Amino acid sequence: MTMDRSVNASRRAFLQRAAALSSLGAAATPLALNLAAMGQASAQTAGDYKAMVCIFLNGGNDAFNMVLPTDAASWQAYTTVRNQAPDPINLRAAGTAPVATAAIGSPDRLGGVLPLDPVNNQGRSFALHPVMTGARDLFAAGRLAVLPNIGPLVRPMSKTDYGNAAFPRPASLFSHNDQLAAWQTLGAEGSTAGWGGRMGDLLMAGNSGATFTSISAAGSAVWLAGRSVLQYQLSASSGAVRIGGQGATALYNSPVAMNSMRNVMRNARSNDLLARDLAAVVGRSIDAEQLVSAALPGANQAPYEATGSNAGLSSSLLWYDTMAGTRALNPLAQQLQVVARMMAARDALGVRRQVFFVNLGGFDTHDAQNRSQAELLARLSHAMAYFDGVLGAMGLRESVTSFTASDFGRTFTSNGDGTDHGWGAHHFVFGGAVRGRDLYGSFPQLGLPDGRGGFNSPDQISNGALLPTTSVEQLGATLGRWFGLSDGQLIDLFPNLLNFDASRRNLGFMS
Repeated sequence: MTMDRSVNASRRAFLQRAAALSSLGAAATPLALNLAAMGQASAQTAGDYKAMVCIFLNGGNDAFNMVLPTDAASWQAYTTVRNQAPDPINLRAAGTAPVATAAIGSPDRLGGVLPLDPVNNQGRSFALHPVMTGARDLFAAGRLAVLPNIGPLVRPMSKTDYGNAAFPRPASLFSHNDQLAAWQTLGAEGSTAGWGGRMGDLLMAGNSGATFTSISAAGSAVWLAGRSVLQYQLSASSGAVRIGGQGATALYNSPVAMNSMRNVMRNARSNDLLARDLAAVVGRSIDAEQLVSAALPGANQAPYEATGSNAGLSSSLLWYDTMAGTRALNPLAQQLQVVARMMAARDALGVRRQVFFVNLGGFDTHDAQNRSQAELLARLSHAMAYFDGVLGAMGLRESVTSFTASDFGRTFTSNGDGTDHGWGAHHFVFGGAVRGRDLYGSFPQLGLPDGRGGFNSPDQISNGALLPTTSVEQLGATLGRWFGLSDGQLIDLFPNLLNFDASRRNLGFMS
């Protein structure tokens, strides 16, 4: 009797992945192997790969200057409120020519905002910050959507509800640490599991290489932490991270000495629980590094970097055009490069579902916002376009969905040369499976100060900060459904979904 070739291939692939998983010591328990076997059967039938990437804008991005309504009433309110001395932060109207002699990063130097043409414009017109040509092109290509006025919410909240101190709301609004936790964990500061990591908990059974389910290219991130899954950290510049002191193959030119040192590092010499746990972590790290280093494609090859006649620092795909007119390395693009390389290693590492985290800091723009935010948004836009191009060359656009997140939005009012802490903000979601070139959610009305410390808009509270109309949990649930989670799993993961109308639990931006 002959065995079907596809069954035989599946069996070989599973055995290879099980062997790799078992080499990871404490990370590969018998239960994990059994779960992986059960998930593998389903994954072999589906034959798919999906990944989700969180691009966190650390510090609180001023989304009022990233996505702008440009209809007459909105533009008048925007210009009136943001045109404040000594350093006005209101951008110039679409079509305004840049002034080359103006100060670097100033609205005059940047020129006019970049118009957008959404499928459903809600009876208004919109634009992006002048430096975001890459994001504009992704939007026009139908692979980027805008999520207006999103933020942490317990339940839908009107402006009247906000005035009621007893109405449930996220803890410690306007606080960096608390609102970062609210975005990444749906809880208060000190929460230990994020919703990205918990998705990994639910789906890692389909990964025989479960260690590589949850991955950060930006250090430890609570969004990636699960109840079972452990986040694996990569270096944006070097890829797999080695335990300090271990060389590639030899110690003092001796492979025997190297192997002896590794054995010492990975084996506890006492029954002390802390020592045994440390040895397990070290052993797992050594094994994971060896697997990743062997599987990760080189950074200086196509499609991750320019090659041949295009090679060279000044023409590197990772370099962007700065506000000063020079070119420089984009740290966010560098993080996304190692993410793409890790995705390329998916078969060798035995993964079908992965969550990734990257980070761009510096968005706490209380001062000198014009130049600093323009520089940051230029990096963001360039990195998004770079990542989209690499994924296209890899044939993975349909398989990867990325989204932006941040501590909070900022105030509509200017403090003279910057903005202060707010609440709701606009964000992007992009990828080949995204129903792009559209807005998902009602774009807020921009008002004027009412003379009583508030604003004459139903969507704005003190200092013009946005009162969110879409919750982080609605975003997460929409992504989770595309990722393969059931309705029951989504309710367990995002319990506040039950407080929102069933028709709004799926925002509809995923195909």
